[in-house]
Parts: sequence; structure tokens; C-alpha cells
Amino acid sequence: MALSYMTKDGYKKKMEEIAYLENYKRPEISRAIAEARDKGDLSENAEYDAAKEAQGMLEMKISQLKDLVANARIIDDSKLNTHEVQILNTVTIKNLKNGVKMEYTIVADSEANLKEKKIASSTPIAKGLLGKAVGDVVDITVPSGIMSFEIMDISI
Repeated sequence: MALSYMTKDGYKKKMEEIAYLENYKRPEISRAIAEARDKGDLSENAEYDAAKEAQGMLEMKISQLKDLVANARIIDDSKLNTHEVQILNTVTIKNLKNGVKMEYTIVADSEANLKEKKIASSTPIAKGLLGKAVGDVVDITVPSGIMSFEIMDISI
């Protein structure tokens, strides 16, 4: 699995999710398997099959989360600055075609959430903004073509 960047908060949330899955969901599924097993013939027991499938999916999810945190690098927010765009910066950009201003926080892929205006560092817009400064104009290739943005503000 590839190296991933996370905030301390994002790392904490992933660890809490792993603990929840291991301490609550895993025993819950084990009970469902035991109950289904007690009902007799396993060859024709749909409940047993469903519980075993749920167990497999849960174990896969736990494994993926553990891989993610094992390969995570925690971003030290004390080293952030606003001289140029970097991960965890909030960037205000203006679309030069229509004048619309937008504000996004660039985060690790695992913490992206468009409703919260958090975009993944791997998106075309974030990649185009990283390393740029206030006043820079960037041309970013998006699925609909090339868009030009001016960086209006960078904050932490």
C-alpha cells in the first residue's frame, strides 16, 4: 500500500474506527454466525452464509484500515506556512472565466469530503495549486477542459 498523509485528527478517527470494528462489530458477527450454526444444516442455511460473508467483508475493511494507518505519515501542522499552497492549507481561488470565488482545504486523500470543502491532494485542482503562491494564476486541466484560477488567499 502506498504512503498516505494524514492529520493527527484523521489518524485518530481511523484508529477509533478500527477499535469499533474490532471490539463491537467483530463480536456481533461472531454471535450471528454461532446463532446460524445452531440452527442446523449449514449447507442450506442462508443466515449462516450471509453472516460468513459479512465476517469476510468486515475483516477486509479492518485489514484495509490497518494498512492505511500503518503507512500513514502524520502531517506536523506546526510546520505549515502560507507562503505557498501545501497540504492542510485553506486556499481561496477565483475562477477567471466567471469570477466565482471558492475556498477549499487541501487534505490527505483519506480525509477528503467535498461537503466540508476538503479536497484530496491527488485531485487535479489540488495538484495544480500545490507549491503556488498568492497572486499566481494556474491553468488546471479538468474533465471539462482547462480552467484558470487566481490564488486569492492561503491560510492555515
